[in-house]
Amino acid sequence: MGSSGVNASGPGSFPPDDPTPMKTALVTGASGFIGSRVAHRLLDDGVAVVGIDNHNDAYDGRVKEHRRSGLTTRDGYTCYEADVENLYDLEPIFRQYSFDAIYNLAARAGVRYSIENPHVYMRSNAQGCLNLLELARDHQCGKFVLASTSSLYAGQPMPFREDLPVDRPLSPYAASKKAAEVMAYTYHHLYGIDVSVLRYFTVYGPAGRPDMAPFRFIKWIHEGTPITVFGDGTQTRDFTYVDDIARGTVLAAKPLGYSVVNLGGGKRPVVLLDFIRMIEERLDRKAELVFKPMSASEMVDTAADIAKAGEVLDWKPEVDLEEGLDRTVEWYLENLEWASRVEL
Repeated sequence: MGSSGVNASGPGSFPPDDPTPMKTALVTGASGFIGSRVAHRLLDDGVAVVGIDNHNDAYDGRVKEHRRSGLTTRDGYTCYEADVENLYDLEPIFRQYSFDAIYNLAARAGVRYSIENPHVYMRSNAQGCLNLLELARDHQCGKFVLASTSSLYAGQPMPFREDLPVDRPLSPYAASKKAAEVMAYTYHHLYGIDVSVLRYFTVYGPAGRPDMAPFRFIKWIHEGTPITVFGDGTQTRDFTYVDDIARGTVLAAKPLGYSVVNLGGGKRPVVLLDFIRMIEERLDRKAELVFKPMSASEMVDTAADIAKAGEVLDWKPEVDLEEGLDRTVEWYLENLEWASRVEL
């Protein structure tokens, strides 16, 4: 059974206590916002990547195609159209390859839509995770990295620490992620699979999901469409740049036993109205705001305690919000011909 880790010191390299190089990794949701960046980083480190994605219609497919096309031209990358919900889609892939690590980034995301269709969230986020854990056990893959969410910290004191109780999820999305975390612990306990659970905080950056606020706000401000703000706009978020998230995710392949780790900005959370003003400045255009009531499924504020990430992964975010927004707006303007037509 392989137990693998990667650090930032060179191609496929590992911490000194685990000198075996990672050769092949599985990335699920590889055409997704975070998954595609994780795949690129692994390839940069000299790791062969098998990516799977079901390319569903959760949002405009042009965004996923843009990300996918950037990966398929790279040496060492193999892509399969497969669904983590379907064990029969996955089994042939596991028979063909021997994986040193599984990065499970496939998920249905989004708090509000999970209330409308909770079943798809449980199938993708919980059943999909179970399928991958079963295959990891059957095929002796000893390392499992699971993407989770800061949404689990609802009602807890900030900044959120990993040892806080997370037993009161406010949405089916958060509940489905909690289910995946708990199942991963069970497989660690029963079968010795080494599990890193990563709780992400408000990820943004180029080629982001069009159902998330950063993409929407940039598009709406640029074209002069009124922005819908849920709540009064004073809520805060701990924004984290996507490449920082990808770097931390790759680092999490090191042996940790079973460990939950926050990946977040770790500084002063940003007020939503201030975030909008920062986009206005970069586009040199004024936003028209339309306020609507906040859903009971939404958290008012988030803030990450990232001390543990520094201790166990030697990770901290490197891209501040000013620079990250510069890159995100620049990407949108560079891809304006098709990005402006993306349906939200």
